[in-house]
Parts: sequence; structure tokens; C-alpha cells
Amino acid sequence: MRQDRLRLGAFFYATGHHVAGWRHPSSEADGGLALARTIGWAQRAEAAKFDLVFLEDGTGIRDANLRSSERTARSTHFEPVTLLSALAAVTSRIGLVATTSTSFNEPYNVARRFASLDHLSGGRAGWNLVTSATDLEAANFGHDGIALHADRYERAEEFVDVVLGLWNTWDDDAVIIDRESGQFSKPDGFRPLNHRGKHFTVRGPLNISRTPQGQPVIVQAGSSGPGKDLAARTAEIVFTANQTLAEAVEFYGDLKERMGRFGRAPDDLKVMPGLFPVVGRSEAEARAKFAELQELIDPVVGLALLERMIGGFDLSGYDLDGPVPPLPEANGAKSRQQLMVDLARREGLTLRQLYLRIAGARGHSQIVGTPAQIADEMEARFRAHGADGFNIMPPTLPGGLDDFIALVLPELRKRNLVRLDYEGRTLRAHLGSRPPALRRP
Repeated sequence: MRQDRLRLGAFFYATGHHVAGWRHPSSEADGGLALARTIGWAQRAEAAKFDLVFLEDGTGIRDANLRSSERTARSTHFEPVTLLSALAAVTSRIGLVATTSTSFNEPYNVARRFASLDHLSGGRAGWNLVTSATDLEAANFGHDGIALHADRYERAEEFVDVVLGLWNTWDDDAVIIDRESGQFSKPDGFRPLNHRGKHFTVRGPLNISRTPQGQPVIVQAGSSGPGKDLAARTAEIVFTANQTLAEAVEFYGDLKERMGRFGRAPDDLKVMPGLFPVVGRSEAEARAKFAELQELIDPVVGLALLERMIGGFDLSGYDLDGPVPPLPEANGAKSRQQLMVDLARREGLTLRQLYLRIAGARGHSQIVGTPAQIADEMEARFRAHGADGFNIMPPTLPGGLDDFIALVLPELRKRNLVRLDYEGRTLRAHLGSRPPALRRP
């Protein structure tokens, strides 16, 4: 039996994870642009001893259908590293993870940004490394469309190598600040990187010293073959979506096995799939809460969400009460498109039923039930080696987060599955990961 404990992330989607959550009275609908709201959510999660706050991001509006975007209220939110820098000042223990894409950024800027966040927070920063997956984002950077999937991952592989190299251009003890000798840092305590590759030429060194954690924690969210290889080589947390226990166990085993190819131990990486919980004191109460949210879904919004999840293909010409049509292979999020297709085929869902099915979890695991039922599912995946923890996706904020903390966490504590208090002060300490060794360029 496993002796370790579940890791928990609080995944903040500004208006709640349910696509209509912002319309529900338990939601602070202005949370995307109200710092005080987000501070409150983060402090709740820290008081509950979550390992980390997780923020997603994209560099464009979420839907090509502008009418849909206007109706979802999801296209306006803070840039995540900026927001986490503010949260670093009003929290003291909880990890702070932000999403930043390798597709439309430069390694030096990203390395500096997250090193700064790690210093500001005293060692609590994490970078969720993704590749951009929509043409809408590409159009904001002078491109007609995103690069091919394989090309995006090739760039990402070199990108992360440059970032890691820059974080290692400073020794742990390079900064000495010796007033008497007049020496601020050791002459040989930092060095250039001198990287020359296919995509990047970067001299270095980074203009901020080695961070409290040695380097920020790397998080990865890809579940395709190239995504899993990248995670197995570089990541300490993987955020993924699995529908069934069998799928979760297969993904977990595959990813941990791949790590050996890169000289890494399985415990160096924590698999934390998304979990969308709707909790009630009785099963009937939970189902009533979920039904209330489902009734708020605008069909225009539901269909637009599904189009985004299956790779941006236009479904407006198809019968909503007919089957999911054959789809060309996506160039965007390949693994998510396949998950949608598999879900529809397995459960015999129409287009309408499919968008209703993913309106909250967007393909992640969804549990509607009592605290014991939700804890049962979490424990089953953990014990079967299908997860090391979960990224909790509250249907609404703060209502859904408060429900999980008040109802599910006591059940998990009773089972000795989660911590009672923080054991360390850094994100890597929360994860129980080994600190990275300094690797001189």
C-alpha cells in the first residue's frame, strides 16, 4: 500500500470551471479582474494546506465565435505571472504555478520571469510549460496559424533546455555581498550559456541569481506522445485528463516508465490529473447542484466550447442531436480531441450531450456526489497508481472551492490521505521532490 499522501492543486479558472459558472450566485463573476477576489481564494487554499495554486493562460480570446466569447465572460483575466507575483506577497506557503507558452515567448524572458517569481515567493514558483494550440493566438503574433504539432514540440524541447541552462548560469553561493572587500559576487560564480540551436541563440548569463529552490518547478500539461516524452525528461508535475481508472493507470505507468530513459526516478514526477467535483451532503443535493449549473448553459456557448476542445472545427452545420461526425486530425491539442471522440463513442453521446458532458470538466474527471463518494474515487486512483494527487477544478469560485474544503477535505484527512500542515516552505518541499543539482553550462 502506498505510504505517501495525495498532492492537491487549486486550479483557479477566473469565473469557475463550469462554462456557465459565472452566472451562478455562488460565483464571484468579476474574479478575472478583481485582485481582492483572487487573494481570498488563494488564502482559503493555503489555510486548507493545498500544495499549489494553478493558473492556466492563453494569449488570445478563447473562442473564434465572438458571440460565444461575449456570453462566456472568460476572455478577460490577468496575465498569470503578474497575478502570482501579487499573491506571493499575501501568502507564505502555498506553491504558485503559472502557465506560459513556448510558442510565442523567448526563453530568456521566461527564465527571468519565473526566477523572479521564485525569489519573490521564497521558493514557491512553478512554470506550467505548454505549446499554444489555437490559430487565434498565432494571429496575435503575426502568424496565419500555429505551427505543426511536431514543430511546436521541437521548439518546446529546445526552449526548456535554454531555460534550464539559464537557471544554471549562477552557482548557489555566487552572491556574497562582501562590503569590506568590495566584492558583490564571486568572479567565477556565474557564466555565459552560449547556446546556439535551431530555434534559439542565447548568450546569457541570466541577470538574476540562482533561486531559493535552485530552479522553479517545471509543470507539463501535454498528453500526446511528444508531450509525455517532454514531461518524462523535464517535468516535476504533470497535469493531465483521464476519464476512466484504466486510462489513468495506463497513462501513469507509461509516463513513469519513460522517465527511466532519461535517467530519472519515478518519484521525481507527480501526476496530478484534473478533478471537477460537485459535492453535496447527500447524493441528491449534489445532483441538484449540478443540474442547476447545467440549466444555465447557453447552447451557443456549449457548442463553441466543444468546437474548441475538438481542435477548432466548425460544428454549426451538424444536427446537435445527432452523433459526433468524423473529424480530421487536429493540429492543436491532439490528445484532448482524441479524448472527446473516445468519450462520445464510449457513451454514445450526441453533440448536445457531449457539450453538456464536458461543460464543467472539459474532459477531466467529473464526480457529482457526497464527500465519501468523491474521496472514494480519489483514493481509488491514488492506490491503483493512476495519480499522485489532483488539480481540483471548482465549478464556481469561491463556492465550489469552499464546498471542497468544508466537505471533502475532512473525509480525506480522516483517511490520512492529505497533510494536516505544511512540512516545508517551498513548492518542491511540498512535492517531496529532490532538489535539482546545479549543472554548469
